[in-house]
Amino acid sequence: MKAIPINTNHSLNNRRAKLAGILYLSLVPLGVFGIIYVPSSLIVTDNISATISNIIENETLFRWSIISALVVQLINIILVLLLFKIFKPFDKGMASLMVIFSLLAVPIAFLNEINNLAVLHLLDQANESQQLISVFLNLHHQGIIIAQVFWGLWLFPLGYLVYKSGYMPRFIGVLLMIGCAGYVVDSFTLILLPQFKITFSEFTFLGEVIFPLYLLIKGIKYQHS
Repeated sequence: MKAIPINTNHSLNNRRAKLAGILYLSLVPLGVFGIIYVPSSLIVTDNISATISNIIENETLFRWSIISALVVQLINIILVLLLFKIFKPFDKGMASLMVIFSLLAVPIAFLNEINNLAVLHLLDQANESQQLISVFLNLHHQGIIIAQVFWGLWLFPLGYLVYKSGYMPRFIGVLLMIGCAGYVVDSFTLILLPQFKITFSEFTFLGEVIFPLYLLIKGIKYQHS
């Protein structure tokens, strides 16, 4: 049986684990606000006039959704580097792959917010720029679909590390890898079948709730072999 490397500073790694749990959990309200709540509140499908009116009337809310999206990416950078520190002693290669997949999503998501900033810029000429505003809103939606590929892919090496390391129950690692599949399938399905209404990640996200809660409450354990 392969020996699992033991970090000599258990206390430091557990503090990192608890901080990672807090950061991961903070992504839930921020992500829901920016990706689900604001678009569902302001964007009216197939009615760009109503959508523009909603954005004008709730411009501050729209601006906060942009801030939320940017903060999510900043948190993601800190989070994945913390997790790299925790899992690097076990398998540096897989921990590095986790970092690469996670960080690839950051510039995509950051640049994607330019589309929403362009919408704000065009609001003063909303009557003349309806079609252009519609294009930018649609591009923003497509940008989320692309970033979502990497939001899913980084969960596979993370799930593998959780499963193999023995730092926490193995079923959490399995759930994280299932979560990876949900995001990736959703992205490819939305590209191939944009009218498809089923969102698989709604049923595969459980690992992303249990994992940070476990980190926050119990930390990580170390096994000798």
